[in-house]
Amino acid sequence: MPLSLFPPDGLAEPGAPRPVLPLAAYREAIGLDEPFRPAAAPAPADRLDDQVRTVLRMLSGDPAVSRLGLRAGSPLDPGTADAATARRLLRALLTVRPPGPLPGAAAELLDAVLGAERRLRPAVAVRQLPSIAEEFPRTSYRAARHTALWRGDITTLAADAIVNAANSALLGCFRPLHPCIDNAVHSAAGPRLRDDCETVMALQGTSEPTGTAKITRGHHLPARYVLHTVGPITDGRPRTGDAAALAASYRACLGLAAEVGTIRTLAFCAVSTGVFGYPKDEAARVALRTVADWLAAHPDRFDRIVFTVFKADDETAYRRALGTAA
Repeated sequence: MPLSLFPPDGLAEPGAPRPVLPLAAYREAIGLDEPFRPAAAPAPADRLDDQVRTVLRMLSGDPAVSRLGLRAGSPLDPGTADAATARRLLRALLTVRPPGPLPGAAAELLDAVLGAERRLRPAVAVRQLPSIAEEFPRTSYRAARHTALWRGDITTLAADAIVNAANSALLGCFRPLHPCIDNAVHSAAGPRLRDDCETVMALQGTSEPTGTAKITRGHHLPARYVLHTVGPITDGRPRTGDAAALAASYRACLGLAAEVGTIRTLAFCAVSTGVFGYPKDEAARVALRTVADWLAAHPDRFDRIVFTVFKADDETAYRRALGTAA
């Protein structure tokens, strides 16, 4: 696959039907039910920086390097960059790198690095989060006892599964250090996540339609699984059908997660409200209503659903929708 910072929007011919691949058609191909076993133990804290630089050197022949300017004597020389810069360079390199095997022992070293970085991000236990009913006792939200509202970094949530807001190529964000959730999830999980997504998309043979979902393992994330869904792109101006498409994304994630028996806790991001531009207040109402309807139709399937927000205005939107805003 040729390197591209902006993957094409799918593989199908214009006007061709866009079949959605069922879980049974790719479950075994990506080893969904196999526990993730990294090739190396987490690097000791006092060796992490050295291992980051070693991985960067091993990847120095990768075609992606030429796009980032990682070369000796440059301002982005991995050998002279400080520790924080070296880690950002590694993240940027993995962001633009296409799917495929890593050279030599790079995979083992990268597992050690990513394992160490996970240890540096304390995991948040979903089951210990207060429910919406506990946190907002005056809310009239129907699903308050089975849901939670939490503000933080979804890549630190120790849920059975988390939801990633993906694009239709489903391979992650290819823009170095772009502040989107797709980039954050792939960066924390490691490059095997992109490899899994490529396997799924190759089997499907076309881009992922809006309002659908796929599932992979979480690899280096605290969550065992990641659900990837494509929400509607609105640029702040929802059109007729966008609310239905957003609701379909939530239902697709819930339905797909329900097919995996070990998933009892599920954390949603605020789908489509980031770079896709869906107005936050409207999106929060759609999310809350859709999840409540699904849970009412499937009682006791999940122990806890978490609405995860990252910024203050995201949290305010949910509080308003719950009738709890100050």
